[in-house]
Amino acid sequence: MAPLIDLHTHSTVSDGTETPEELVATAAAAGIGTLALTDHDTTGGWERAAAVLPAGMRLVRGAEFSCVSPTGRPQTPGDRATVAVHLLGYLFDPTHEAIVAEQRRLVAERVERLRTMAQNVAADYPQLDADRIFDHVPEGTTPGRPHLGQALMRAGVVGSVDEAFAHILRNGSPYYVPKTDTPVERAVQMIVDAGGVPVFAHPLARRRGRVIELSVLADLAALGLAGVEVDHPDHSPEDRALLRGFAKDIGLVPTGSSDFHGTNKSTPIAAETTAPEAFEELVAKASGVPVL
Repeated sequence: MAPLIDLHTHSTVSDGTETPEELVATAAAAGIGTLALTDHDTTGGWERAAAVLPAGMRLVRGAEFSCVSPTGRPQTPGDRATVAVHLLGYLFDPTHEAIVAEQRRLVAERVERLRTMAQNVAADYPQLDADRIFDHVPEGTTPGRPHLGQALMRAGVVGSVDEAFAHILRNGSPYYVPKTDTPVERAVQMIVDAGGVPVFAHPLARRRGRVIELSVLADLAALGLAGVEVDHPDHSPEDRALLRGFAKDIGLVPTGSSDFHGTNKSTPIAAETTAPEAFEELVAKASGVPVL
């Protein structure tokens, strides 16, 4: 069997449960030949993953950018409906000034958001010690809701991080705190300016909440969006077919990825993969950093 290509994974540097070193080992054991490390709003795991890369495996250095997007094209002059989305950036220059500044801002906001959400949850679940929420967030890690989910597990409130998200940490819950994410148009431009390749992550993950209209992808393609994640664990077969046809029509590269988070989610690594020809098309568009 040909080596697999998984272009969306997370380590403990953001909200995964495996260190970058463990993630590389897990990928190798699963038959992955090309692995993308795409932690949330940080490039902090790149060097660690590269240092343990086994012979024959390629590493795609990337990140998942937290963004806000219009839900569609405005129907009226005052229509400003938005939704939180994620944008995968591959092979960009990590020292690019705009990206460095935005990642610093987002990480700082995540810290305050996690602290506030922990206090909100502790008001109803006093077994959670909100003052010690960061004790289990490793230094250099981008904090996020999964860390609060893990704390709720340790406190015996829930049995899994998935359960924590379903009942306590979901968007719209009374404990939820929004954050000021990057406008998706700006994120596309930043990645392109840094020599990277932007790919829209899981655009039709309906079980997570509201999703974008496909017109958003067409508008972003005109700004430099290169691809769209089609095969994703949160996409239905019908939505995969819809996205695949739309991507072909407007010239976006279709990708597939597991969105692996270790034990924070039940999806195994390489549950979804990218075709070699699609991957090579993405790489041809990059000029920031090479595939290792």
